[in-house]
Amino acid sequence: MNYAPELIGVGRVTTEVGEHLAACGHSVVVVTTPPHYPTWKVEAPYRNARYSVEARGAVKVIRCPLAVHEQIVGIRRLIAPLTYALTSAPVVIWQFLTWRPDAVLCIEPTLLCAPVALIGAAVCGSATILYVQDLEVDAGFAMGHLSEVTWLRKIALAFERFVIRGFDRVITISSKMADRLLGKGVAEDKIEVVRNWVDLDKIYPLKGPSVYREELGLREGCKVVLYSGNIGAKQGVSLIVEAARRLSHRPDIIFIVAGEGPMKAELLDRAAELQNVWFLPFQPEERMSEFLGLADVHLLPQIAAAADLLLPSKLGAMLASGRPIVVAAAEGTELANFVGNAATIVPPGDSAAFAGAIQTIVDGTSDARRSVELRLGLAGRLAKADRLIDIERVLAKHGIQPDLERAEAEHVTLPA
Repeated sequence: MNYAPELIGVGRVTTEVGEHLAACGHSVVVVTTPPHYPTWKVEAPYRNARYSVEARGAVKVIRCPLAVHEQIVGIRRLIAPLTYALTSAPVVIWQFLTWRPDAVLCIEPTLLCAPVALIGAAVCGSATILYVQDLEVDAGFAMGHLSEVTWLRKIALAFERFVIRGFDRVITISSKMADRLLGKGVAEDKIEVVRNWVDLDKIYPLKGPSVYREELGLREGCKVVLYSGNIGAKQGVSLIVEAARRLSHRPDIIFIVAGEGPMKAELLDRAAELQNVWFLPFQPEERMSEFLGLADVHLLPQIAAAADLLLPSKLGAMLASGRPIVVAAAEGTELANFVGNAATIVPPGDSAAFAGAIQTIVDGTSDARRSVELRLGLAGRLAKADRLIDIERVLAKHGIQPDLERAEAEHVTLPA
């Protein structure tokens, strides 16, 4: 459902996979929707009332309509992927009949598109790969998007088990998600963990103050606490406002929330009386390193119910920026295990601990001991970023090597 020009989340990852496969010498066709995430509305110049075809570099992109609504709650969470599954089905079938692909890569979400892909692949003899970015059935029930009616849960889980077991290969982004897939009946030798990545040539530690400080009119000595990403329920962003309220007596600490999403209006209302919370739109991708370098502290909240159902893709960019990070995660979860000592970890939903961790980092930067800890933390963040989330190394590790001669001949831009 997500592809460029969407800037964040699954759309960014899927785009980089498509472009990288094209750079490797493969012919790539993407069946997707008009860009709509995270605002859940189709942005101009795209239209949602018709099918369209475009070329993005060496990738052919076919866009199919879907029913979207800015208040994406309740049954609307199901209607959006269901309508996309229906509108994309004839396109996918036509691709099988006329193009006969060697391999079919399905992205979850949404799993509702998978049955048509599996049937077409069986007819054509295509290899099938499921790329699980989000365990959407588990997340749907955990977040309350799907009703906890026993019969509905049984049907949803049975559908999920039947579909995912039909794939030749299942790729996911974390060890805990791989464990859940094992519990759903996927054979261990079918599962592989490929962590999401970040372009380390585009996001890196700044050598001096970010230009955003002057552009935003931040006074000298002001500390910036930054959240950049989707403003949705799973992200637990209300914790940011609660922490800002606890630190409202500190005029030297400014919270900046940059992004869009279904909870933005609610968050704006909750922060209306707070002078220490600023809201910004998403920033241009080419300025992302400067923007992330603005942070004295990055924030990564997440509600407890979403633990181990996903691994936030924004974490890679935070690590690559080299700035301190406060993460809301329970001990033993994938998120907590992944960041380790490269971040400060507090319990999810605990605004007092969240605010306290922020204040400790902000106030401790002049203390000699804390400075040593921060330098060690920086080293840990950079080592983790360099080791785990550089796109070239991640994909090369799994046998996906670019065809440099073809890329040069066709002017394909290789991921850095």
